[in-house]
Amino acid sequence: MRMLSTSPRLEACVNKLRPNGIPEGSTFAASKRTHAAMSTITSTKVHNYSAGPCILPQEVFQKASQAVLDFEGSGLSILEMSHRSKPIEGVMSKAQALVKELLGAPEHYQVVFLGGGASLGFHMVPQNYLKQGGKSAYANTGEWATRAIQEAKLAGETLVVASSEDKNFNYIPKGFEIPSDADYFHFTSNNTIFGTQYKAFPKSAVPVVCDMSSDIFSKVVNVDNLALIYAGAQKNMGPAGTTVYLFDPEKLGHTGRKLSPMLDLKNHGAKDSMYNTPPVFAIYVSMLTLEWIKANGGVAEAEQRNNAKAKLLYNAIDALPLFEGTTAVEDRSAMNATFILKDAALEPAFNALWKAAGINGLPGHRSVGGYRASMYNALSIESVQVLVDVMNDFSNKNG
Repeated sequence: MRMLSTSPRLEACVNKLRPNGIPEGSTFAASKRTHAAMSTITSTKVHNYSAGPCILPQEVFQKASQAVLDFEGSGLSILEMSHRSKPIEGVMSKAQALVKELLGAPEHYQVVFLGGGASLGFHMVPQNYLKQGGKSAYANTGEWATRAIQEAKLAGETLVVASSEDKNFNYIPKGFEIPSDADYFHFTSNNTIFGTQYKAFPKSAVPVVCDMSSDIFSKVVNVDNLALIYAGAQKNMGPAGTTVYLFDPEKLGHTGRKLSPMLDLKNHGAKDSMYNTPPVFAIYVSMLTLEWIKANGGVAEAEQRNNAKAKLLYNAIDALPLFEGTTAVEDRSAMNATFILKDAALEPAFNALWKAAGINGLPGHRSVGGYRASMYNALSIESVQVLVDVMNDFSNKNG
């Protein structure tokens, strides 16, 4: 449970300005009463299945909120500190090191944190990897891969070498060939909308680029086989506002393109992610989350927990006749489980039941409907059990 409290610094300042206390009718007085009332209420636990921004560890919220008031005893909020100050440089350095450590990246790989989301990454990838007059290769497995392909086509020849669009993206294509003369190959590792996930990453002699926005740090990957991993923070890593890029600098600078420094990954790497003012707070919260992952056994342990959660929910979907999964069984995502009620007329009753159980964020994406249970790293298996219990109860009453 998260509680609001009036900043002691703010209260002290206000009381100094008003020696006789805060007038009963003032905004500050009303705020104090509200906070006092909230502090006496024990709220129902919320089981947050939001697809993103999503659940983060409570410990991270506590540390981040303290840093907003007073960062490490400096007397300053992290929100007002220069990105060139030693403490913030330390945050950046630690966040970069944790990304490489947790993913097992080669020593020479670089990490930068930029703004713009992975959607800006869709544009930056061809700018940094597609040669003038060259061609790129893409796998299309959903909405975000489609958008990445659209951006690549603006930069040059783009081949879609694999696609699951023929079955509304309900499976991962396999057995496809990546052209040896492509400048790079791009794929999206996990598909939040349709609920599919690559269980084995494609390999190629050409540079391989992966958008891991919705499953980064959720499972062990072989970074050596990838020229670039990029991911928006707002799934397993932190709040919306920053995107991490982990890349092999030796694969950059070969396109013959004249790039804006703001779009040039090589430039951002050379400037240690400080070419312009970085999104400091989003990076700090991401650093705290990465510390939490490390303290809880690293990515390998997170993968085991995620697989256990997914197995629990998918077993219920398959066992209960009222429900049905929407993706190929072998390609089911451990992060985003998508399913439907076979009888749509039962949805209002089911919706009322899971909402009463304190579940949040369960409806499927607006473009596909149904249900989507997003089980990112910070979601406990106890929360998954609550959903399974609701599904069982609903089936017993309506089966």
